[in-house]
Amino acid sequence: MFDFIYRWSAVVASLMAIFGIQFPAQASQPVVVAVDGTLCDLTRTLAGTLVDVTCLIPPGGDPHGYRLKPSDRQALSKSALVLHVGFDLTPAVKKITSPGSVVAVGELALPFYKGNDPHIWHDPANSTALLKVSAKYLSILLPIDKRATLAERFAKAESVMDDLGSWAFLQFSKLPSSQRVLVTDHQSYSHIASRYGINEISVLDSFTTSGALKPSSLMAITKAVKASGAKTIFTSYLPANKTLKRISTSTGLPISSTPLYGEGIAPGQSAISTAVQNICTILKGQGQTCDQASAKILVNRWVGIH
Repeated sequence: MFDFIYRWSAVVASLMAIFGIQFPAQASQPVVVAVDGTLCDLTRTLAGTLVDVTCLIPPGGDPHGYRLKPSDRQALSKSALVLHVGFDLTPAVKKITSPGSVVAVGELALPFYKGNDPHIWHDPANSTALLKVSAKYLSILLPIDKRATLAERFAKAESVMDDLGSWAFLQFSKLPSSQRVLVTDHQSYSHIASRYGINEISVLDSFTTSGALKPSSLMAITKAVKASGAKTIFTSYLPANKTLKRISTSTGLPISSTPLYGEGIAPGQSAISTAVQNICTILKGQGQTCDQASAKILVNRWVGIH
């Protein structure tokens, strides 16, 4: 499985030679800028010390409203490669200029996706697809003798993601069909919901216009949520806003005291530990337990990739 990187590198190198395309010359290690939080952790895990990875959006940051800072533009000016999820997750990408290539990794990873939820990494299979595309572009920047190391790191990362997917399946299988529901404020989890057969009800996106909660909207939300089998309302931002509190009062459901991290990785966490935390938060909110011991093994395997 490792040889896909070599084949890709050879093909791209040939095309670049034919069309006269070059990555900017690097005095030392190539500089790679990863815009979005989760993609940044994936890129850093893949690359290790092979390239110099700069992240723009910090853990806990919101990609939708992110604005480029002077330090971001300085890093971009030296970049040989810029990676971002795409699907308009981070509108600030439109203002990026770089001497290297700017790649919408998610759009290449999921070329046939036509939905409106850019948070694709919540399905571990999609994260594996992000890893594959990132590895292909990183390999172009590396000398041939470094590509085997990248391939080995990719194989380890892919293995962890595959096992995360299996672990998540076992956790969600604890939920009876009547409780396989996820009530959130905004749509951010459709990919994990689709993968594991969960009904996502994003109340503010589905029942309101621009977040305005009319009495008729509140009645519709209350009816849908009460009939869904949900036990908890989840949000990415605490304290919850007044609108979500009104919905909580109307439905009689509590708002989870632990936030879901829908926009990227949690502060001080990795892509794997954030995914595990989100899944366990959902399970707990729906009245089930989570296999923390197996989860810890996955988290440690991810941070131990070398």
